[in-house]
Amino acid sequence: MTGGEVRATRTLGVVILLGIANHSVLNGSRVIVSLDALSMGASPFTVGVLMSLYALLPMLLSVAAGRLSDRIGTRWPMRVGSAVIAIGAILPVAFPGFPALFASAPLVGVGFMAFQLAAQTVTGEIGGLRARARNFTLLSLGFSVSGFIGPLAAGFAIDHFGFRAAFALFALVPLIPLAVLSNRRFDLPPRAPHVGAAHHGGVIALLRHRTLRRVFAVNALLSMGWDLHSIFVPIYGARIGLSASQIGLVLSSFAAATFAVRFSMGAIARRLSEHQVLTGALFLAGAVYLVYPLSTNVFGLLALSFTLGLGLGSSQPMVLSLLHTHAPPGRVGEAAGVRLSLVNMMSVGVPLALGAVGASIGIGPVFWSVGTCLMTCGFVAHRGGPR
Repeated sequence: MTGGEVRATRTLGVVILLGIANHSVLNGSRVIVSLDALSMGASPFTVGVLMSLYALLPMLLSVAAGRLSDRIGTRWPMRVGSAVIAIGAILPVAFPGFPALFASAPLVGVGFMAFQLAAQTVTGEIGGLRARARNFTLLSLGFSVSGFIGPLAAGFAIDHFGFRAAFALFALVPLIPLAVLSNRRFDLPPRAPHVGAAHHGGVIALLRHRTLRRVFAVNALLSMGWDLHSIFVPIYGARIGLSASQIGLVLSSFAAATFAVRFSMGAIARRLSEHQVLTGALFLAGAVYLVYPLSTNVFGLLALSFTLGLGLGSSQPMVLSLLHTHAPPGRVGEAAGVRLSLVNMMSVGVPLALGAVGASIGIGPVFWSVGTCLMTCGFVAHRGGPR
């Protein structure tokens, strides 16, 4: 291995570790905010509003943030994003109550969005095209680790130290990425050439790209299934009498499954095409949600959560690699911003709509409606796929 390859590997490893830190805060914050709100008497609709706020600013700003990353590079967006995450996490410590929760959620969400877009751009640039799929698989594995750590640590912190201490603990974590990124000795890849001609048509041109359009659509559907799990499992778990630690464990079992399936992606990719993997993820997620409300104990929910993680976790590495490969030159950040904007559009609308349904007719119909939608879309994707 040459000196350049060693430096590239070291940079990728550091970026993944920083991503684990900030992603842990995002996932842990969602658990703490939702359970804190429930402890103060919030309805499912109110919790849905809070969870949608994590995605509101990213929905509006992702494309602009991606373009900014294309122009100025990745270091400053990652630094600013880490700082905003810390500010959002500390607010409920300084100002306990609903107003701070409603301010914390959008700040943590937009901070992680800025960090995530830049981190994905860095990951795609390290090592070039030949290393891209491997790099994104490793990044996704890192996010699986943080998806496990965040909810589990949040649940145990709440049970043993209370909500304020849990928020304070998570507010300290983003200071580590902020310190690392402020050190100029930590090298990041130079920004890709900004090709003006490739920007003709703006976002519409990206949406007209056939492959990118399919990537955007499938990713939005799967993100709906992902968001439903992170938002409504705490509500459902609280209703059936689970403790905060047990709810955190159920959420972490999902993340453990995403790690397991992403660790096996090399073998899976040799046997199945991208279309088969993404279609299978839709079918599996839909089937799990159809039976989710039938389970009323922690062991059943652990099994269902793990199964759901196997399906949804298999999709992200392929989606990110396809996106980076097919985006026009100099527009990787913008294309990633379009994807994230569409995903967050679902993350804003779905909690509001399903929170209203859950508040009026119960949680069960929420799971069943999303399960039916995913199964139907899986069937459509199967019929319309390559032969």
